Amino acid sequence: MSEPPRFDRGHTDDLMSFLAASPTPYHAVANAAERLEKAGFRQVAETDAWDGTAGGKYVLRGGAIVAWYVPEEAQAHTPFRIVGAHTDSPNLRVKPRPDSGAHGWRQVAVEIYGGPLLNSWLDRDLGLAGRLSLRDGTTRLVDVDRPLLRVPQLAIHLDRAVNSDGLKLDKQRHMQPVWGLGEDVRDGDLIAFLEETAGLPDGSVTGWDLMVHPVEPPAYLGRDRELVAGPRMDNLLSVHAGTAALTAAAGRGSELSYIPVLAAFDHEENGSQSDTGADGPLLGSVLERSVHARGGSLEDRARALAGTVCLSSDTGHAVHPNYAERHDPTHHPRVDGGPILKVNVNNRYATDGSGRAVFAAACEKAGVPFQTFVSNNAMPCGTTIGPITAARHGIRTVDIGVAILSMHSVRELCGAKDPFLLANALTAFLDG
Repeated sequence: MSEPPRFDRGHTDDLMSFLAASPTPYHAVANAAERLEKAGFRQVAETDAWDGTAGGKYVLRGGAIVAWYVPEEAQAHTPFRIVGAHTDSPNLRVKPRPDSGAHGWRQVAVEIYGGPLLNSWLDRDLGLAGRLSLRDGTTRLVDVDRPLLRVPQLAIHLDRAVNSDGLKLDKQRHMQPVWGLGEDVRDGDLIAFLEETAGLPDGSVTGWDLMVHPVEPPAYLGRDRELVAGPRMDNLLSVHAGTAALTAAAGRGSELSYIPVLAAFDHEENGSQSDTGADGPLLGSVLERSVHARGGSLEDRARALAGTVCLSSDTGHAVHPNYAERHDPTHHPRVDGGPILKVNVNNRYATDGSGRAVFAAACEKAGVPFQTFVSNNAMPCGTTIGPITAARHGIRTVDIGVAILSMHSVRELCGAKDPFLLANALTAFLDG
């Protein structure tokens, strides 16, 4: 029996604000944490001893966050219900020696992160954001959210065959943005500029994790504003929906039969192999410590994980009106058709029949339609944190998400309804 929907168009409005305020994984987890704090969650440090008290808690590590809510009646062996997502998106990231230039142009040296659609970064007004590491051991977030950089495209007069032969971009030579004029390029100029911007003393920054982002804000699109265009939907759309679902589930308190969890990892776009990635120890450590904090044994941990289910929520491919032949002929997910169940028999996705049943039950409870995605047999299939989570922790995992166009573009496209349909399905899942 379906429940009244918890989220509506206002959720999509809020998603657009979340996207605009989260130009990097570090900003995304800070914004998620702020929303959790307002819902009564509290941060716990990994270096402290944890207690087994009820309530909402979360751990921040770099660009990753794991949050969970322990009901009053939870036992040491109570299973978890996990929403998994990732905070990173393909982009351009600043190199260790960022100051460069040639022929009177001052440039910033960048490295390609993940698999971006490179052409989508050309001739965009770009800002710069990330994390500054200070001499005293602390960190500071910085966001220059104004037109600061640009990757200029070569004029057609100098590449007459670009429209017939296709655009060919060399990642090293053609993707370095300009940010000013001058023949005298000095080491330290960019970091000095960021110190001044952040109100920090000269020379206080000794390390940085900086990335380029478009400054154009998300926007509704279409005759009836039924579409949303914006950056980093892959996969902040899921991080935002998971945060909303967790806070909604926590509102039920003692009625919960599971411990709801949000696990949003960094570095999915380059393989998840880091201390903040899904292939690292973060989630397993949090789950194990949560069990032990409630007086649980190794046996209790095994029982809890045996009954745990994870929904790995990531964006997927909506059928493209101009390239329908690239999709499986019998699986054409549409925007605003509800979340997609992602299936691949070669375990690029973790979904199996039993997982489908769990997701179908959650959607039915939420009154949300869902669709199925499978790749065209002649096309390679992407992957997610789903198979990694299933294999690393022995947790039944189901891959789902929202169907979008222009995945890995600097500006992606989704339906205006799908974000809140996903949030309602995730909330029903976490409610158990």
